[in-house]
Amino acid sequence: MNEDVETLYERLKKEAEDRGYHLNPDTSFTKDLINSLIINEKRYGYPSCPCRLASGIKEKDIDIICPCDYRDADLNEYGSCYCALYVSDEVIDKNKAIGAIPERRGSERHVSSDIRVWRCRVCGYLCAREQPPDVCPICKAKKERFETFEKGPIH
Repeated sequence: MNEDVETLYERLKKEAEDRGYHLNPDTSFTKDLINSLIINEKRYGYPSCPCRLASGIKEKDIDIICPCDYRDADLNEYGSCYCALYVSDEVIDKNKAIGAIPERRGSERHVSSDIRVWRCRVCGYLCAREQPPDVCPICKAKKERFETFEKGPIH
């Protein structure tokens, strides 16, 4: 693999672990995916998911720019994202196998009614998603330290 792949691999690995995820432990497979991200970035100007067909129009592909909009939901439900670049603790600990992930991206993108705003009770970090992150990207607090955030009246 070339130097660009190694550099991006190290950056993505650190970013994933800082956010409570992991890169796929199959290093050869992972570096092939990363090489494909680099190819897509050169081709389109953005690193679209290598396992999905990009249009070449950033506004249409914004949901599949890596990490895609579907990563967290896939990790929570299946233990890995659609292309298996990112995996959960369960996969790393060998409590869950990487399997096929159904495509969440439809021809008409929809917003789930299950999207909530979560607040880290330790540092106040806010995020809007179906489930809280496994680890707070700011203070590294675990998932159970998150609560549903309700905007109160301004006094």
